[in-house]
Amino acid sequence: MNLILKFKRMKAIVITKYGAPEVLKLQDYPTPEISGDEVLIEVKAAGLNRSDVFQREGNYPVPEGASAEIPGLEVAGTIVKCGPDVVDFTVGDRVCALLAGGGYAEYVAVREGQCLPIPADLSFAEAASLPETVFTVWSNVFQRGNLQPGETLLLHGGNSGIGITGIQIAHALGSKVIVTVGSDEKGQKCLELGADSYINYKTQNFETELQNEGVDVILDMIGGDYLAKNINILKPEGRLVHINAISGSRVDLDIWKVMTKRLTITGSTLRSREYEFKKQLAKEIQKNIWLLIESKKFKPVIFKTFSFSEAAEAHRLLEDGSHTGKIVLVR
Repeated sequence: MNLILKFKRMKAIVITKYGAPEVLKLQDYPTPEISGDEVLIEVKAAGLNRSDVFQREGNYPVPEGASAEIPGLEVAGTIVKCGPDVVDFTVGDRVCALLAGGGYAEYVAVREGQCLPIPADLSFAEAASLPETVFTVWSNVFQRGNLQPGETLLLHGGNSGIGITGIQIAHALGSKVIVTVGSDEKGQKCLELGADSYINYKTQNFETELQNEGVDVILDMIGGDYLAKNINILKPEGRLVHINAISGSRVDLDIWKVMTKRLTITGSTLRSREYEFKKQLAKEIQKNIWLLIESKKFKPVIFKTFSFSEAAEAHRLLEDGSHTGKIVLVR
């Protein structure tokens, strides 16, 4: 492995300019250097996320220190070099990692606290599909949303990577799960993963469908006019957690309803959070979620894999939205 590291250049998918998927090009790029508690991972697979599309289009400024030219927020691979302060991993370990960017490449450098050992029996592609969604779901549904066994969770976008992760984890931990989806076919796939019911937002109004039943926690990535509908169907003491605002971030809020129902409205972004937060989150995930994977109560769902040279085609599929599960680049 050390012989590989003598080469100062690697192959990476580079955003050559902002625009459509074809701006993604496979090019030579400097191999990252590591120091301190960083590890260098030889990337075997990289998961795709909507944030990669936003970055490619120039609509998602990267955090300080992250790669602006190479997208990719999650990878799986083998550690080929460790910094002098690394204590939890060694060369040869199979890991998956949450990144601030740079995952569409042969090698990536990341601090060890953002890495997790790959659970037994998982492929690199399956492992690469986990970090972004698992970190997001655990942080927002179970920490911020405080979802409890016996409560009802509503997931908007049930067929997304976040959705399929949230369905399985919440179901495994004893909560009822309702999802919104864009087709009955996607809804059926969500039911197979553990959702209790689905609402086709193209033919049904989720507010009307749930106004009598109510829900305890909502994970929302839509924003816009969903806000008022979400508030109307939340039970007293309900929690609404935002992780995106695809339909708009500026909305009207009926504060009186929030007060009388004693609601909590919150939200977060993960990419720019501080290292210590991500490190602690990784520990909680290994303790709580990795056990579900090992006991077969939660499994990665891969919709399709592409080679790294097919990154543009993979992005087209991601934007199409017809998939249920994760899209992954593999080497």
